Amino acid sequence: MDHSSGIRASLAGRYATALFALAQEKNSIDVVQASLATLKNALAESDDLRALTTSPVVSRDDAGKGIAAIAKTLDLDPLSTNLLGVLAANRRLDQIPAVIRAFSSLAYSHRGEITAEVTSAHPLDDKQIDALKAQLKKRVGSDVSVSTAVDSSILGGLVVQIGSQMIDSSIKTRLNTLSQAMKG
Repeated sequence: MDHSSGIRASLAGRYATALFALAQEKNSIDVVQASLATLKNALAESDDLRALTTSPVVSRDDAGKGIAAIAKTLDLDPLSTNLLGVLAANRRLDQIPAVIRAFSSLAYSHRGEITAEVTSAHPLDDKQIDALKAQLKKRVGSDVSVSTAVDSSILGGLVVQIGSQMIDSSIKTRLNTLSQAMKG
């Protein structure tokens, strides 16, 4: 299941593809993926970091300095650190989550693994993720790596994306469907 052509089409995908090519060249795909996972966790836990990456009022220079300091604090690898510098210089720090997802998809695909992007209203614990992996394995017939994200706007349930296939069991979607049906 090669999703790389779809990934390359997006802005974040272009950054991720360039990062992946460099990581592959330097035999450091796993190292970069680990750094990006650290960054993803930091974004989830730090309001200040999220504000730095999304605020339009932070100057390009301040964003660059701030993100460089964060990369050093998180001990990110040089390729990931350079990517963050490029994103800051281009005022694209808001693309970090999408770049992380795209890079992970490329890495999983490169290793011949299937990955599912799972969005839930609340963080999933390890037990829930293991149960989800088991269900997805039954559905697709092979092991599935799971990348999680939280979006409180879905209210409950899950949205699972495997390549171009989407399984949307979110409460938000169910309510919207019910609302449309009632309008008749």
